[in-house]
Amino acid sequence: MNTTKRPRGRPRSPFTESGGATLQSLDRALGLLTTVARVGRATLTDLAMAQGLPPATAHRILTTLQKHGFADFDRHSQEWLVGIEAYRTGSAYLRRAGLTEIGQPILRALMEQTGETANLAVPDGAEVVSIAQVETAHPIRAFFPAGTRSPMHASGTGKAILAMMPPERARALLQKAGLPVFTPNTLSTPNDLFADLERTRERGWSYEADERHEGMSCVGATIFDENGLPCAGISISGPSGRFKSVNIERFGQAVADAASQITRLTGGMTPPNLLQGA
Repeated sequence: MNTTKRPRGRPRSPFTESGGATLQSLDRALGLLTTVARVGRATLTDLAMAQGLPPATAHRILTTLQKHGFADFDRHSQEWLVGIEAYRTGSAYLRRAGLTEIGQPILRALMEQTGETANLAVPDGAEVVSIAQVETAHPIRAFFPAGTRSPMHASGTGKAILAMMPPERARALLQKAGLPVFTPNTLSTPNDLFADLERTRERGWSYEADERHEGMSCVGATIFDENGLPCAGISISGPSGRFKSVNIERFGQAVADAASQITRLTGGMTPPNLLQGA
């Protein structure tokens, strides 16, 4: 009786040899989807050029994404957009990983990079509320337990958020709360404060020097939501003696980079004008 020998070893993987084309197609599809998500909407020609694909290939990929709800097509403008399934997929990630969870390793890396305590805070009216912190090992350091509130106009994180708000929104908040004085360095007049906020917008990070507590300074940057609006802030804080002018630029860039990371990982969008100025 003839018997057929069963092949030994593992079955041939569909993702090897000829299956390589399948992986290439997936890579191309994800590249197109990422590009659409980044630019918001774009024509087939622009997307094909951005990915280095023939238009016919890009069109086949996009229509497949559209079939599954990951891309959508505006017939009026002839532009491709992100579909509802992409939003649902992103929302599932955000439900799994909240702002604090995502921010924690970035806070630690920022603390190690700068040697100063790193903080994460969210706005609440004209105040910011601390939600996470990674302390430095320095014996003299800043400490803000979760739940600590600080007025925006006298906080590094608060000033970073104010600077990136629509101006009318920032003015309305400050008019209601006022500009109480805490130290001789507190920016307690609208002219002084808004001039400082303009400098913050231009460089992408804030600097608070002895404005809330004498002898303590802070550098902050804004975290943006999916609409490009400020939703939180990250900062480093410590004794003013360690925040000398030679360090401020380096501190500011490190904090701004950390804010950009959290914005990206939480599904946020940095406003295009800030990306151009970077």
